[in-house]
Amino acid sequence: MAGDALKVNGLQKSFGKNHVLRGIDLTLSPGSVTVLMGANGAGKSTLVKVICGHHRGDGGTMTLAGTAFEPEDAADAIRKGVVTVHQSIDDGVIPDLDVANNLMLDRLVERGHGLFVRERHLRAEAAKVAAAMGIDVNLRARVSDLAVADRQMIAIARAMARAPQVLILDEPTSSLSATEADRLFALIDRLRAQGVAILYISHRMSDIRRIADCIVVMRDGAVSGVFETKPLDYEAAVTAMLGHRMTEVDVAVQNGSTPVLELHDLQLFDGAAPISLTAHDGDVVALVGLLGSGKSRLAEILFGIAPSHGGEIRINGQHYAPRSVEDAVAQGVFMSPKDRATNAVIPAFDIADNMTLPFLRGLSIGSFLKPRQQRNTAQGMVDQLGIVCQSVGDGINTLSGGNQQKVMIARWLLEPARVLLLDEPFQGVDIGARRDIGRHIRATAQGRATLVFLAEIDEALEIADRIVVMNEGAIVGEHANRNVDLAALVSDISGARPTAAGPAP
Repeated sequence: MAGDALKVNGLQKSFGKNHVLRGIDLTLSPGSVTVLMGANGAGKSTLVKVICGHHRGDGGTMTLAGTAFEPEDAADAIRKGVVTVHQSIDDGVIPDLDVANNLMLDRLVERGHGLFVRERHLRAEAAKVAAAMGIDVNLRARVSDLAVADRQMIAIARAMARAPQVLILDEPTSSLSATEADRLFALIDRLRAQGVAILYISHRMSDIRRIADCIVVMRDGAVSGVFETKPLDYEAAVTAMLGHRMTEVDVAVQNGSTPVLELHDLQLFDGAAPISLTAHDGDVVALVGLLGSGKSRLAEILFGIAPSHGGEIRINGQHYAPRSVEDAVAQGVFMSPKDRATNAVIPAFDIADNMTLPFLRGLSIGSFLKPRQQRNTAQGMVDQLGIVCQSVGDGINTLSGGNQQKVMIARWLLEPARVLLLDEPFQGVDIGARRDIGRHIRATAQGRATLVFLAEIDEALEIADRIVVMNEGAIVGEHANRNVDLAALVSDISGARPTAAGPAP
């Protein structure tokens, strides 16, 4: 139909004997947001790569505004009006350039532009693009110095500078706070009003409820459900994604008696209220809060990255003040950081090397690695966490995002920890992978205290025995994960209730 922005019919793609796309049908309409859901390995990324020209389909057809659409490569897809903003924000910007040059970069490299740049004209044109997108930032600021949300907005604005017919957003809120996500949604509303067809890839129910006009679900390389009748049936969409009904996660709340980690009047930064908290053997404690609440600073202090501004930390009754990350690891405090692409994954390493990296000394004789023992150790964790791969010798970048995240979690489960810190362990993973990770964390919790730092309430409810809420560096609420008063929990997180720091019960 000529009125459709993009229409995909019977699209197929195979890699060897692996049939990744099995006759995909997809229609994107102008001025509409279509949410694409699917578990890791469902074929979402391959579908997007075919649409964007990274791969050629093996069968089926695509039309763009009623005209046959067969992009030769990514640049050709962009020229024809299909632009993608990837999950890794820095794929869409040049961090070392300023905002104005980022916004105008695509125009500067166009054929026939000439060798010389008129600085005043460039900044005037960049200001028009920023204004059209509702972005208020210093055009002379270097992008690498900006907040994550501002970099995300600039990546989208740069994409929109080409006036695309179709915009694809891959997990755009995975690194954003709730306030920053609201800014993004306002921008999406603006683009929708301008008639842009948006394909929005996400697993977050809060995102989907806010912006979806239609939900398309993929499972095992095929479309398993299309939901476009209002009100949208979100639970049915999750069922179509998983292949079974979504049920409440039944957390058997543990009440450990032996203190492992104790914080006494710990001050996270100058001027913050002191906090006290006890995590017991077998406890899984979720620390939740908005961006700037202090939860990331607490993780950094515990892992030896940053100093505290007062107070005391004890582990198993002994004073603990790590001088460095190496010191923290030596004392049995492990941390899986957020933003795996920047802080965790070594792209040049295979799965086994990535997984065993911190503990290679125990897998070596002198300076010689014992490869068989390393592979067997890695394979054991692959089996336990259900990591989907052909071999532990596969490159880490051959894995889906959820399976990469499982490798990063497995890295810190190879050796027994006294305290395990997990900073946004579910970032960029689907509900199925999230529950695999959560089940394994809880199943292995005895013998350590586990602190999980999260922004999403539903993630905390799926994994924690207790939920501790932080705001402006203070503990403002604590909730046992049994018949939780969600209204009170949300009020604590938003800062709507009076703050009160104090010891954990």
